[in-house]
Amino acid sequence: MATYIVLVNYTDQGIRTIKDSPKRLAGVKKLATRLKGKMKAFYLTLGSHDIVAIFELPNDEAAAKLSLSIGAQGNVRTTTLKAFSEAEYRRIVAAVG
Repeated sequence: MATYIVLVNYTDQGIRTIKDSPKRLAGVKKLATRLKGKMKAFYLTLGSHDIVAIFELPNDEAAAKLSLSIGAQGNVRTTTLKAFSEAEYRRIVAAVG
C-alpha cells in the first residue's frame, strides 16, 4: 500500500455547512475503503491548511479517484502528496549515483 498525505482547505460552501462535516468525513472513510484503502489519520489543523489526512491506498489511481471525489462535492480543496516511509527513503537514497 502506498501512503498519501492530503492537505485540505474548506471552501466557502464547506464553512457554511461545517456542521455536516463529520458526516462528510464518514463518507470519505467509506470511499477509501471502497477503493481498497483506509484513512490512517485525520487532524483538524491551524495554519495554512484546515485538515491533514493520511491515507493508505493501493496506487496513484485510487488516490486520484479519492481526491477528485472529495473535491467534486465542493466543500473542500485538496492537495495530495505521495509519501515514502523511512525504509523507502533509505532504499531510494542508496540507489542515487
